[in-house]
Amino acid sequence: MKHFLNRREDIVTEALDGLLMTAPEGELARLDTYPDIKIILRADWKKDRVAVVSGGGAGHEPSHAGFVGRGMLTAAVSGEIFASPSVDAVLTAIRAVTGEAGCLLIVKNYTGDRLNFGLAAERARAEGFKVEMAIVADDIALPDLAQPRGVAGTLFVHKIAGHLAETGESLEAVAAGARAAAGDTVSLGMSLSSCSIPGQAHEERLGPGEGELGLGIHGEPGVERIAVEAAGTLVATMADRLAAHLAADGSYALLINNLGAVPPLEMGVVANAVLSSSIAARVRLVIGPAPLMTALNMNGFSLSLIKLDPARELALRSAVSPRAWVAPVGRKPIAILAAPASIGMQEIAASADAGVEKIIRTVCEKLVSLEAELNRLDARAGDGDTGSTAAAGARSIESRIADMPLADLAATFGRIGATLGTSMGGSSGVLLSIFFTAAGQAVSGGKPVADALLAGLERMSFYGGAGPGDRTMVDALDPALRALAIGSLAEAARSARAGADATKTMTKAKAGRAAYVGERDLDGVPDPGAEAVAAVFEALAAVR
Repeated sequence: MKHFLNRREDIVTEALDGLLMTAPEGELARLDTYPDIKIILRADWKKDRVAVVSGGGAGHEPSHAGFVGRGMLTAAVSGEIFASPSVDAVLTAIRAVTGEAGCLLIVKNYTGDRLNFGLAAERARAEGFKVEMAIVADDIALPDLAQPRGVAGTLFVHKIAGHLAETGESLEAVAAGARAAAGDTVSLGMSLSSCSIPGQAHEERLGPGEGELGLGIHGEPGVERIAVEAAGTLVATMADRLAAHLAADGSYALLINNLGAVPPLEMGVVANAVLSSSIAARVRLVIGPAPLMTALNMNGFSLSLIKLDPARELALRSAVSPRAWVAPVGRKPIAILAAPASIGMQEIAASADAGVEKIIRTVCEKLVSLEAELNRLDARAGDGDTGSTAAAGARSIESRIADMPLADLAATFGRIGATLGTSMGGSSGVLLSIFFTAAGQAVSGGKPVADALLAGLERMSFYGGAGPGDRTMVDALDPALRALAIGSLAEAARSARAGADATKTMTKAKAGRAAYVGERDLDGVPDPGAEAVAAVFEALAAVR
C-alpha cells in the first residue's frame, strides 16, 4: 500500500503538528515534550473546572486530538500508531490540566490503555490530584469476551463528559455521567478490508468476496467473515445484532462512523440502510455519517447507539469548538416537494404521424443495438459508458412515443430534448437536449427541418465548445446536417460516415473526456459519439 509520509518515525508528531497549524488560533497547543510525549491540550484552559482527558494510539484520527476543545476533551494523549501512550505521558497530561476540580480519564477497554492510564491515575492520586476513570467497553462483536473492546461509542462518552465538565459539574457527577453513558452504549463494526500501517508491508487477509463483521479498530479479526452482499443486507445483519443489546423501550442516538476509507457516496448508502432498518424506529438523534474514530484506511464503518434521556440529549446537542465533531440531527422523514411542471409541454396532446414515429423508432433501435460496441470504443478514450448512456436515452424516448405529439414536429423535438435532458445523463444528454430543444424552437419559428437541425447544432456547439476537428460527435453530425440541407439522406449518411472515420486519425481531442487521453490510446480509434451519429444516419438512409 502507498502512503503519504516522510519518515515513519515522525508520522504521528507531524500529523499532530498539522492539526495544530490548521486549528483556529488560540484553541489548541501542545506541550514541549515532543517526540517522546505527545499531548494536545486546550490553549485556553484555566484549570477552573473538571479536566477531561482521553487518548490512545494514533491511527484513529480525528480521535483523539481532534476532539480537544471547549465542550469536549481538555487534553488528548497520543501514542504511536495503535500503541498506547506511556504512563509518563498520561501522568504529564494530568499534571498539565488538572486543578482543584480534578480530572476524569476516559479510557477505551484495551489492556495497554487500561494499564497505562490506570497506573498514571494511581501515581497522580499519590501526588495529590483528584482523578477518576471511566472505561468504555461498547463493542458487542465478541459476546463471550470478558473484556469487550472500546470503539467508536467512546465518542458519546467524550461528548457527555465534556458537556458536564463545561457546565461546571463536580468530578463525581462528571465521572458518574461518563460511566453511565459508557454502560448504555453499544457498537458494532463491519469492513471489507483490514487496514494498512504506514511504513509496514501490508497483507490483506480478506478474500475478494469476503467482509468481516465485528473487527476491531486496530485491524484485529472480528467475530466472523461473511460474504459481501448488498449494503442493505449487511446493515440489516448489524442492526439485528445491535437490537439484541438494546433496552426494551426508549430512544437512542445513532453514530454512523466511517472507519477511514469508505467514500462519502457509499456512506450515504449505509446511512440510508441503517435508517431504514429494524432499529430505525428507536433512533431519535443521528450523528454522521463521518470519519470520527477511524482505523487508518480501513474500508469499513461502525454503528454505535446510546440510550437517550433528556440530560444526554442536551449534552449531545450542546455546541462545542472541535470541528471534527458532527452535530447531531433529529431522525426525520425525507422532505419531498412537488417538481414544477415543464412550461408548455403538458398542454400539447399526443398525436400520430407514422413517418415521424418510424424515424424515431429506427434511431432508438440502432442506438440500443450499439450499446456494447460504443462502450468498447469509449473504454479506449473515456470511462466506457457512451453506449450505455446513448441506449438509456433511446429507451427513454422509445417508451414515450405513444405520448408524443408526433404530428407537431416542433413540439416533438421539444419533448425529445426535455426527455434526454433528464434521462440520458452525462454531457451527451445535455448536449443533445440543447440540440433538439433549439431545433424545435427553430421549427416553430418557421425554419425548414434541415435548417432547424443546423440551428440546433449551432446552439449545441456554442454551449459545448466543440466544432469539427475536435474529435467529438460534431465531426459526424456537422457534415451530415450540412449535406442533408442541400442533398439527400443518403448523402448525409455518407458524410456522417466520412466524418466519423476521420476521427480515427485525430490523435488529439480538443473537447470531451478524450481531451485527457494520450495520443497512443486515440490513434486508430473512432470517436464513439461520432460513430453513433454515423450509424444512426446509415440506419435512416437504409429505411427511407
